[in-house]
Amino acid sequence: MSRTGTSSPAPRRVLDWRLRFGFLALVWGFSFLFMKVGTEAFAPFQVTLGRLAFGTAVVAAAMAVKRERLPRGAWTWVHLAVAALLLNALPFSLFAFSELTIPSSLAGICNATSPLWGMALSLVALSEDRPTRRRVAGLGIGFLGVLTVLGVWQGFDGLDVTGTSLALLASLSYPVGWIYVRRTLAGSSHSHLSLTGAQLGLATLQLAVVTPLFTSVPTGLPLLPLLSVAALGVLGTGLAFLIQYDLVAEVGPTTAQMVTYFTPVVATAAGVALLGESLSWSTPAGAVIVLAGAALTQSRPKRARRPVPAPEDAGLGERPRATASHT
Repeated sequence: MSRTGTSSPAPRRVLDWRLRFGFLALVWGFSFLFMKVGTEAFAPFQVTLGRLAFGTAVVAAAMAVKRERLPRGAWTWVHLAVAALLLNALPFSLFAFSELTIPSSLAGICNATSPLWGMALSLVALSEDRPTRRRVAGLGIGFLGVLTVLGVWQGFDGLDVTGTSLALLASLSYPVGWIYVRRTLAGSSHSHLSLTGAQLGLATLQLAVVTPLFTSVPTGLPLLPLLSVAALGVLGTGLAFLIQYDLVAEVGPTTAQMVTYFTPVVATAAGVALLGESLSWSTPAGAVIVLAGAALTQSRPKRARRPVPAPEDAGLGERPRATASHT
């Protein structure tokens, strides 16, 4: 509340939140296409390093504009280094490696299993997450969808097991990282922008160390793959995070996180339409089942309605994640 006893008006956004929501779904969906095109000319580690470098530059520029400082404290940096590995360096690299042998559309659908992994892990690791019949049913339905995508009744015939496994491991890495962050960095006094800038910077350093050990210098810089890596970093990593946090602050985490359900749809459409990837009936059918299960696992019982907070206080009760993680 202001000193005069009246609430100050909420800041006006240039674009309606629905437009930003749609843009975020498009960017994250096309990220799998960008990775596929990038790996046609560059090694997966190089694609990931370029992605993180471009993404870090965007967030660093935002920090400079807002005059944000990097976080302090040795343990904060240790926790951020682990978060950088689990939420950025590892899953980004695994997805890039997976797309050497599987379609970008399948990688996008595997990414949709992340809420399922998250729910299963939270029931074990987070005592405050209690199982409900609806969420357990959602978990079962979701993994039934995964089996449908994989075509288990055909004995995984025609499926690249290694590539698919890497994509599923990448999706598993996200909730492991979220749980770690929730246990170690929740309630931090540092801003989300400061923490994420440090996290992306650390992930970039991690890849900068690993990449020269396992790759050689590219013989050329083809324009289309190079632009794809740049778009992957600038749009799919840096700008996407800034938009996501803005959405969480404006419409709440539940609505903002629904973008996850549109990402595999965009990834599948982009892969089929622009890359000519084949699509059997079981892939979209399984994707629908996966998304239905994921939606159930994220549902919460209705609670009594509480008074609406003043605009300047909105969102403080449930602070948005201060990390960059999504593909």
